[in-house]
Amino acid sequence: MIKIQEKQAIEKLVQSGKEFISLLDVNNLSVEIYEPHLVDKQKPHDRDEFYVIIAGSGIFELDGETTPFRQGDFLFVPAFVAHRFVEFSADFITWVFFIK
Repeated sequence: MIKIQEKQAIEKLVQSGKEFISLLDVNNLSVEIYEPHLVDKQKPHDRDEFYVIIAGSGIFELDGETTPFRQGDFLFVPAFVAHRFVEFSADFITWVFFIK
C-alpha cells in the first residue's frame, strides 16, 4: 500500500526549498506537489498530466485558452501542450500527476 498525506507532502516541499518535489514514481504514474513562486515557469511536458488543486485560486492557461480554477478543481493537460497557471493566489499549491 502507498499512502501520501497532503500535510506531510506540503511539509516536505517547504523543507526542500523548491517549487516542486517528486513524491512517487511507480509504473506509469508520477506524483508531485507544486507551489510556484510568483510566476509559473513550466514548459510543455512529454507526458499527459493532471492537476488537483490543494489550495488557492487563479487562472489556468491551456494552449491560449484560459479558465478560472480553485481548490478541489481537476485540470487535465495533454502531452506537449503549452500551459501555465497565471494570476494565482499566494496560497496556491497543487498535486501534479504525470501519466506515462
